[in-house]
Amino acid sequence: MTMEKVFEKLRALQDVLSRKFETQNEMEEIPQALATKVELLNRLKKSYTEKSDDHEEKIRYINDLRNKAIEAERLRESFEKQMDLIQTQREYEALDKEIKDAGEKEQELRRDLQKEEELLDEMKLSLEKEEMMIQQQEEEVKEEQERIKVDIKAKETQLKSLKREEKKITPGLDEEILFKFERIIKNKSGLGIVPVEAGVCTGCHMILTSEYVNVVRRGDGIMFCPNCSRIIFYLGEDEQGDGLEELNTIDEVVEDESDYKDDGEE
Repeated sequence: MTMEKVFEKLRALQDVLSRKFETQNEMEEIPQALATKVELLNRLKKSYTEKSDDHEEKIRYINDLRNKAIEAERLRESFEKQMDLIQTQREYEALDKEIKDAGEKEQELRRDLQKEEELLDEMKLSLEKEEMMIQQQEEEVKEEQERIKVDIKAKETQLKSLKREEKKITPGLDEEILFKFERIIKNKSGLGIVPVEAGVCTGCHMILTSEYVNVVRRGDGIMFCPNCSRIIFYLGEDEQGDGLEELNTIDEVVEDESDYKDDGEE
């Protein structure tokens, strides 16, 4: 197979791999919206449980207050009945004080009871609102789950189609080159093979040495940009676009070739 044919295959493969990796990334991102909705639902349920516990505690407290108010009322009535048995002024004054104290205690308890019952009503309304929010969020989670099933199925169909295209292109290409090329595509935003124009790698805009450009021009084998690690090929003078003379000053950025090397390679 000629190098021209190899480059042609790699360019076609680049398009397929780019779309394949993009589809895979989209499939990984699909459940994120569901995770957010589930997290919100869990927070709502936790808040509802805590408020429900507070509501139950408030009911117990109100019942206790009510019992105390009833007991204070009975005590006051008991003292009032004793008035008919009073014989001396001293006994009257003492019993009158008991009646007043019991009455004040009763009124205090009933004021507290009324205030707590109002708070209980507010808590009940808050719980009812949270119940509605939980129900709404559960419906949204269910809808999101159904949507995800449809989206993932569509992406899986798309992915199978891309893999079939990939299998049609790869026969005849070196396995090691394919492995490196795939990693480059993943790490370089879908751009794994680029032309050299006016001695410059069009992938990273690094100026290459004339010796290196001559090797690329000969096309004796697969060459990689020493800076960005992309596969590079020479673009003939008649294929190069206008405006290359504007590339006066280009910063040379030195990067390693870790994009396509296996772990442990030197």
